[in-house]
Amino acid sequence: MVQVDLITGFLGAGKTTFLRKYAAYLVAQGHSVYILENDFGAVNVDAMLVQDLLGERCEIETISGGCDCDTHQRRMRTKLISMAMRGFDRVLVEPSGIFDVDEFFDVLRDEPLERWYRLGNVIAIVDALLPGTLSAQADYILASEAANAGAVVFSRSQLADAAQREAAQEHLNRALAACKCSRTFRPGELLTKPWDEWGSEDFAAIDRCGCRQASCEKLHFDEHRAFGSAYFLELGLSCQQLEQNIPALFTDPACGHVLRAKGFVQDENGWVKLNATADGLTANAIPKGQEVLIVIGEGLEKERIEVRLKG
Repeated sequence: MVQVDLITGFLGAGKTTFLRKYAAYLVAQGHSVYILENDFGAVNVDAMLVQDLLGERCEIETISGGCDCDTHQRRMRTKLISMAMRGFDRVLVEPSGIFDVDEFFDVLRDEPLERWYRLGNVIAIVDALLPGTLSAQADYILASEAANAGAVVFSRSQLADAAQREAAQEHLNRALAACKCSRTFRPGELLTKPWDEWGSEDFAAIDRCGCRQASCEKLHFDEHRAFGSAYFLELGLSCQQLEQNIPALFTDPACGHVLRAKGFVQDENGWVKLNATADGLTANAIPKGQEVLIVIGEGLEKERIEVRLKG
């Protein structure tokens, strides 16, 4: 049977960055890896960031765009059926940051998938600089993504002090308690080592982490109504302008509650990937991209966001 690993995490937690490192480790160990990316947007920005991993032993498929639960499950099932006989021995699934993980488990239990695939590792990425307050819906997503994890891994640990990491863990435990989850995390259970310091032994441990059984009281809401996205194609703004103006989206209530902004822009030196949360913005050179900016959040006002972006 083919092993399927799930890499979860709330919006902007750093799932794709971790996926790149984990997939590279698995390929180096001789595995044939199939990556299934699901992005909450019509343009799958995250899938573009793993293109350099592709080769004889690594391929990627995408599920783009918000859709209802049944449609999403059908698309995921179709993708998994189509690659079942192609010789991969590992599948890595990276869902969007507002994904209900129950959908994933339901798909794997379906015929004929349950005869072809087995659940391996569930890895939850949690931002060490997690905001102190999120909406009830966002807290539920945060908790449900971590509840069944065999390993919970802090991102951006190198930017957080001990008090901030402790606050992030307490927030996660509050979210778990709010949905009456049977699981909590004690000090030392979350992996805090900065990723740049990880060696093969750290990834080997992740590759053995498995998953846990934990029950949560489901919060019924339509994630595609609770969370929205605004797309901006070919804004005609420079990288410098976007770096200067994007942070204002997170502080202007008239824009809505912005949780993440991500996309690509081209400057005089080539393509740049922009990734922003309320805690800061990063700009990194990449081989290729597409001129697009996606803003994700709650109660978004696209016209106001565009005004802010254009300064």
